[in-house]
Amino acid sequence: MRTISVHEAAEKRTGVVLDVRTPMEYEEVHLPDSVLLPLSELKPAKVAELAAGRPVHVLCRSGSRARQACEKLQDSGLAGLAVIDGGIAAWEAAGLPVVRGAKTISLERQVRIAAGTLVLTGVILGFVAHTGFFALSAFVGAGLVFAGITDWCGMGMLLARMPWNTRSRTSSECGNARC
Repeated sequence: MRTISVHEAAEKRTGVVLDVRTPMEYEEVHLPDSVLLPLSELKPAKVAELAAGRPVHVLCRSGSRARQACEKLQDSGLAGLAVIDGGIAAWEAAGLPVVRGAKTISLERQVRIAAGTLVLTGVILGFVAHTGFFALSAFVGAGLVFAGITDWCGMGMLLARMPWNTRSRTSSECGNARC
């Protein structure tokens, strides 16, 4: 899978920048002229239509979801794909231009909050109600280890589909290729 640096992506703005983060993350900060198509809604036919033969530079927060998106798109036969190395975090760190919207709680922070709450709940209930509740804490811990090893987080994917991380799209946004 091809990767390009944020500086190379900034210089080569002839292609389509495809942002595969959640709508909430996109609203908080995104690249000018980027196209939002969340990973959970990614359809190769839609990307092919948007690209119209141009290269597609895929972006997420740090690169993991962008790599997943590129794998899915490559498996469907799309060419000219590249992951923007380091994602929006590296783009911002390099001081490159971004569009800022409302501040939100990032998906990564939501995962930490949910995992911490589940572990704490499991421990408290394990002491107070039944020792079987310690299994909840163990299950969350195992999930975090798995996420660290594989760079795939089921809790993050689940939280990305929650109503507060999605929003309805208006017809004007769809007309601007934002859906």
